[in-house]
Amino acid sequence: MTQTNQSKGQFEPFEYSYYDYSDWYSNNAEPTKPPKEVILPCDPTADDRLFHICVLSISLGVLLILAVLTRKNKLCQGFTRGSSSVFSPTNFLDQTQQKGLVMAVFGLMFSKLSVLVIAPDPLPFSRDTSVEMKEYMKIIAIFYYPVLYYPLLVCGTLQHKAGYVFGTLLSFSHAGVLVWQRFDCPKTPEIYKHYALLASLPQLACLVYLCVQFPLLFVKGPKTDEDIDSSYYSDYVKLLLKKKSSAVSSSTTDQPAWAERLLQVPKSYIYIPEKVFCFPLKLAVSGFVSFVAIYHTVLLLVVLVVPTLHIVRAGIDENIAFLLLGFGIVLSDDRMEVVRIVTFYTWLLEVCYVCAVTLSCLVSLIMLMRSMVLHRSNLKGLYKGDIYFSNSQKTISPSKPGIVCWMGLTGYQAAIVCLGIVIQTVVFFICFLFLVFLIIIPVFYGRNVIVFEIAGKAWPAWVTLVLVTLLQHVAAKFAFIRKEAGQRDLKNRESLFLLTYLLFLANTVLGQIVAIWRMVITALYNIVHLGRVDISLLHRTTESCDPAYQYYTSFLKVEVSQSHPVMKAFCGLLLDMMVGSGRAAQKIRDAEKGIQENRLSDANGAQRIRSRWQLLYTLVNNPSLLGSRKHFQTRQSSDSVLNGTPNHSSKKEADRPAAQPVASAENPTNQE
Repeated sequence: MTQTNQSKGQFEPFEYSYYDYSDWYSNNAEPTKPPKEVILPCDPTADDRLFHICVLSISLGVLLILAVLTRKNKLCQGFTRGSSSVFSPTNFLDQTQQKGLVMAVFGLMFSKLSVLVIAPDPLPFSRDTSVEMKEYMKIIAIFYYPVLYYPLLVCGTLQHKAGYVFGTLLSFSHAGVLVWQRFDCPKTPEIYKHYALLASLPQLACLVYLCVQFPLLFVKGPKTDEDIDSSYYSDYVKLLLKKKSSAVSSSTTDQPAWAERLLQVPKSYIYIPEKVFCFPLKLAVSGFVSFVAIYHTVLLLVVLVVPTLHIVRAGIDENIAFLLLGFGIVLSDDRMEVVRIVTFYTWLLEVCYVCAVTLSCLVSLIMLMRSMVLHRSNLKGLYKGDIYFSNSQKTISPSKPGIVCWMGLTGYQAAIVCLGIVIQTVVFFICFLFLVFLIIIPVFYGRNVIVFEIAGKAWPAWVTLVLVTLLQHVAAKFAFIRKEAGQRDLKNRESLFLLTYLLFLANTVLGQIVAIWRMVITALYNIVHLGRVDISLLHRTTESCDPAYQYYTSFLKVEVSQSHPVMKAFCGLLLDMMVGSGRAAQKIRDAEKGIQENRLSDANGAQRIRSRWQLLYTLVNNPSLLGSRKHFQTRQSSDSVLNGTPNHSSKKEADRPAAQPVASAENPTNQE
């Protein structure tokens, strides 16, 4: 059997070893192994070095042409808004521009970075790179590929038809050559035969999107309502000033049903886009790059381990019995049965690893969706003036560390997601091994039940601890709590003190179990949330020591201080007045219309608002009056008050602004 591969411009024959297949299913002969496929280095006909030289030269020429066209347009128009220059790839503080192009280019660059980390030749201009020079080449490649794909961003940013034409040319060139190379060399000897093909799928997806998007932009033409000229900011202000109906505000105070509360949990992990809210460009890019990072990390985890396990399982023969015998392990007297047992256990090992990788991938995707939901919530809170990210900094303004964090958030998040998936996979793999080999397999076969034997010997201690715990809970509920008029207080204090003394040693043993459980829960929580930067893994007082969380909070502060929708709507009105385009009057009327709707009800409701706040202030400072209120006895249970203090939900209602009336204080005379 002969196979030819093109290596360094020549066809070199390679002969597989010959195997006799006639005795595979013979009972008297040992089965022989199937032929092993050997993958030789492959050089595609589309030479990578020549392509990069050509496309880099074309890209530089495109940048020069676009620079001349941009300068000419500026001289003709005299006044332009925003940033339209070849030295500004995109306006990262603009929430209204096309985010798809920027996300595709960033995904393309990260995919290249993921591939060149393990590539034998990081730069396409050099071959057979030595070990000493490989690290230097990787550093150069980190800066080369952003320069290579820089014209793709510029072509979409300038909003010029010539830029769309050049962008179409460059994107089709990159996509065509990449597809050509994958068809010429679908198999490569690095890591896994199909790794190069699988790793290029995100690059192909991004390039295909660019190939479709640039022609569409050319047909539609450049937009004229970018950034502060867009209607997004004025729509946001009108929605902000729009008065909510009393029916909606009163319905929000009603306690949701148990089914709705159950549905709120999965809904909090599903990002549903809103009509009048746009994510900042940097957050959108960070989310997409994190998704690409999840794909590349999972791909590496699979191709580095699963093919190796296949090779190990295929190489198990009768000699494994002698190897195990050397360690004192005797699985069976029949060597073929030993082979079957070891092969089965190796297959279970592979199943556990694949399940761990799958679970870590799903957890990372769910955490990414949850982060998107919290990003929106945090941005809305900061837009309204909330300061809850830092105990020390009470103002939102750009600073030197803030600018550094704003620039590096996307890269930090991608790196943290990759590391989080790796650690999650290792931990989940260990958990699956414990579950399968120490619990499921012993129960299924009825032997080697070591865990159950240890637990069975200690059953008196477990029963004692369970009874002690139940005794304390039952006594606390029925013997030591007194409920009167919606209040709870202590009773039978002498018995409480006696029981506390008698159960001291038992609670000490329980404390050891609680300490272990606390450590396990803390470790699992931190491992699951390791890939998220929107929450801190440290205590509230030590959040400043969490660099990832500091990057996120500083990024939000810079973003809000520079891209607040109300501020941009106001700046748009001022610029319209300066230019005299005639749109300022209409925008002012739209904004004043929402203000006038609220002004009519404010004059009549001032006294009512004052009375409501006085009532709430009186109730908070006199909790003993809370149990005698009519609405408390009819609508609330006694569990909502602890020693006369309103619970968390009651505090939320009391802390709401006066512009959003609360149902419990809307009409005090009817509720008392």
